[in-house]
Amino acid sequence: MNSNAARNALVAVLSALIGVLLIAAGFLGAFIVFNGDDEPDAAPAIVAEVTATPAADTEAPAAADDPTGEDEIHPRIFTEIVDILEEDFVEPERVDRQYLMEGAIQGIFTALNDPHSTYIDPQTYDISRNDFRGAFQGIGATIAQQDNYVVIVRPLPDTPAERAGIRAGDVILEVDGESAEGWSVEKAVLRIRGRTGTTVQLLVRHSDGEEELITITRDEILVASVGVAPPGGVLRDSDDNEVTDIAYIRIRTFTARTPNELRQAIEAAGDVKGLIIDVRSNPGGLLVETAQTADLFLDGGTILVQVDRDGNEQVYSAQSGMVTDLPVAIVQDEFSASGSELLAAALQENGRAIVVGATSFGKGTVSHARDLSNGGAIYVSIARWLTPDRNQIEGRGVIPDIEVELTVEDIEGRRDVALYRAIDALRAQVETQGSASS
Repeated sequence: MNSNAARNALVAVLSALIGVLLIAAGFLGAFIVFNGDDEPDAAPAIVAEVTATPAADTEAPAAADDPTGEDEIHPRIFTEIVDILEEDFVEPERVDRQYLMEGAIQGIFTALNDPHSTYIDPQTYDISRNDFRGAFQGIGATIAQQDNYVVIVRPLPDTPAERAGIRAGDVILEVDGESAEGWSVEKAVLRIRGRTGTTVQLLVRHSDGEEELITITRDEILVASVGVAPPGGVLRDSDDNEVTDIAYIRIRTFTARTPNELRQAIEAAGDVKGLIIDVRSNPGGLLVETAQTADLFLDGGTILVQVDRDGNEQVYSAQSGMVTDLPVAIVQDEFSASGSELLAAALQENGRAIVVGATSFGKGTVSHARDLSNGGAIYVSIARWLTPDRNQIEGRGVIPDIEVELTVEDIEGRRDVALYRAIDALRAQVETQGSASS
C-alpha cells in the first residue's frame, strides 16, 4: 500500500475515534475575535501597534458599464424571486422560504470565495458561541450519529448525565416525549441543552436492549481543553519502555480557560526533563488565549504579527514566561490548524521547541464575529497573521523540523511514531545540554 493509501487509512481511523461533543464547537477553525459583552479579557502579551506597512498595490476593479446603477440587484429582488417560486414552481413542497433565503445568503459567501467567512444561523450560533468559554449548560455527554438515531458516545465524568445513569452506547429514542428518530446531532444538541436547573427527559435504549426513561437536571458543564493522558494511557518510547522523565500535555482547542489549564498541567508535571505538547487535530480557537499560551514558554520576542486589510500591523510580543528553559517538542498533524499553528510557529521560530509530525493545515486567518438582528452571526475574515519570521501560514502551514509519515505497518500496529520521534528528539536535546554544562 502506498503512502497516500496509508494516509487515507489513518484519516479513516481518526474519524472513527472522534465523537461529536454536545458543546458542538464547530467554528474553531480560525482565530475568533468577539466584540462587546462576549469579548475575552485583553491579553498582556499584546504590546505593539505598528504603523501600517503600505499594502501591496492592487489594480482597482473596473467601473460598472452602467453608471446609473440601474443594473444593480436590489435586495427586494430576493423576495420577489421567492414569491414567484411559491406561485409557479412545479414542486411547491420544495419551496421553503426560510431555507431559500439562507441559501441566498450562503451564495454571497460562496461568491466571496473565502472559506473562513460564513453565515451562521441563529440556532447554530447559539450552540457555538459559548463554547469558546470552555463551558456550556447541558447534561454533559458526547454524542454521535448512528443509523437513524443519535447515540451517547460517553457521559463526561462527574456530570448530570453520568450521575443520572446515562451510559456509553445508549440510543436516544425520545427527548421530552418527542421521538428522536431521524434527528441530526445538531437538533439533538439544541433539544438536550438548556438552562442550569431545568430538566430534560430522555428515553434511552441501553446496550442490553432495556429501555429507560431518565430525567436529568441540567448544569454548567466545564469542558477541559487541556489533558495529560497520552494515547494508550501511558507515555512509551519506540522500545515500549515507559517514559517518566518527559511530561505529556494535549491541547484540544484554545478556549478562555486554556492558559490557566495549561499552567496547572505544567505545575502538576513536577520535575521533568522535557515536555511534549500534542496539538494534533487541534482546530484553533481564541486568538488572545492562544497568544497567552505561547507566552508561557517565551522570555521575549515576537509571538505573531497580525496584518489587517489596510496593511496595518499589530505585533504580539512575549513577556517573561513560566517555562522558558525546559526542552519542548510540539507534535502536530495535517489537521492542526490556526491556533495550534500559531503556537507551533511561535515556539519553533523563537528556538523554544522542535516541531514533529506532518505539515499543518495552513489556516492563518483572524475572524471577527458580528451579531445579526435575527440572532445569527457572520464570521468575517479581518486579518491574516504572520509568524515571528513573517512567514505566511495561510495555504502553507507550519513545516515540521522532524517530518513523520506513517506507514501501513505503523497504523496496523498502532504505533504512535510522532510521539516516539518527539521523545527521541527531547532525549537528544537533554543529553546535548548535559554535555555542554559538564
